[in-house]
Amino acid sequence: MKPADRAEPEAQLERIHEALLRPEPTPAVERILHKALDGHRISYEEGCVLMREGDLGSLGLVAGEITRRFHPDNIVTFVVDRNINYTSVCVTDCKFCAFYRHEKDPDAWVLSHEEILQKVGELAATGGTQVLIQGGHHPKLPFAYYTEMCRLIKRHYPQVAIHSFSVSEIRHFARAYKMPVREVIERLKEAGLDSVPGAGGEVLADRPRRIIAPLKDPARDWLETYELIADCGLRGSSTMMFGHVETLEERVEHLLRLREVQDRTAEKHGVGVFWSFICWTFQPGNTPLVAEGLHNGVATSSYEYLRTLAVARIFLDNIPNIQASWVTQGVRIGQISLDCGCNDFGGTMMEENVVAAAGTIYHATPADAIRLIRDAGKIPARRNTFYEILETY
Repeated sequence: MKPADRAEPEAQLERIHEALLRPEPTPAVERILHKALDGHRISYEEGCVLMREGDLGSLGLVAGEITRRFHPDNIVTFVVDRNINYTSVCVTDCKFCAFYRHEKDPDAWVLSHEEILQKVGELAATGGTQVLIQGGHHPKLPFAYYTEMCRLIKRHYPQVAIHSFSVSEIRHFARAYKMPVREVIERLKEAGLDSVPGAGGEVLADRPRRIIAPLKDPARDWLETYELIADCGLRGSSTMMFGHVETLEERVEHLLRLREVQDRTAEKHGVGVFWSFICWTFQPGNTPLVAEGLHNGVATSSYEYLRTLAVARIFLDNIPNIQASWVTQGVRIGQISLDCGCNDFGGTMMEENVVAAAGTIYHATPADAIRLIRDAGKIPARRNTFYEILETY
């Protein structure tokens, strides 16, 4: 796949535009969409009907209206950030991942603290405000490697928020260093962790998880960890990676479980643990899932991405922000997603390695984000990790 501005096939873009202009709901879909527009929560079963039968035009229209109710100012935000992967070494061997290496592989690597600080410094020099630090589940790095990393970043670049260490990494640390999960979270927070990214959730249904990530924790443990994150006074994002071996019903199960956690944490703490939701499609290039014959190697279409995104916006009535996945879909689909439920363009990402390892490479600068948002008829605004607006354009 060519870097930068690889265009979505024109035929698919035409199909998407045609679908958005001509809503054609079935009676069942129309009834459920009217229920959502009337402000009523839709059930798991109704979510499954939308996921199975919903046409893009109708779903996009309603998702767009719900987004406007959440964000009536017509502002679409973005954050200037950098994604830093501290190591490629991982013992979890997820079948959907083209990035990981084993410790003895000749191309395996671990970044030093000096290298990480240099990368954060480059981000700070551009005015960036967020660093997303994630890596493989390394079996031998000491816990001090992670806590000292956070302390160094905060000491040298206090203006940069550390939105880092997924639940999968946090649970790996707990196992590797024989600590309770809560203690891991508390010690990372004390070292400077500001927010937890939602990566590692994949699909929160155990059947597909056993196929694509058999060594990862079951869905229940991932969800319970986010409740501990809320108990420790932190928040984070939620995600879904789809288009591999999951069913449509399992996508809705994933959304339901996120909604339930958001409800519980909001009831307990006054605010839900999730800042936002981001979904993206499985990128099959160079992955064991394809090599082992568990996937046909054909990426899920942008049309299906937009349908799933719109259902998520309609279903997740308690998560305020939905982020576009231009990193996997390209900036043209990222722009269209602003009419299908997204109010956030995500990070401009100075660096991205995991999706790129599967052969999907897109780039967007802050100037690109501003132009794309404005061209979609929205008002661009730069935000920080906490969804506070820093500048409106």
